[in-house]
Amino acid sequence: MKGRIRQCPVDHLYTLSETCPQCGHPTVTPHPARYSPQDRLGSYRRMAR
Repeated sequence: MKGRIRQCPVDHLYTLSETCPQCGHPTVTPHPARYSPQDRLGSYRRMAR
């Protein structure tokens, strides 16, 4: 465990574990990806949105 907060996408519960303690689904990190001015693929990611 890295100590970063995680969120269950099903019931929106915040936890530090890899799985949700209530429903058992895998959790995801709610933080956005880091921004880099040298991002080579950023233009493609913005076009996909």
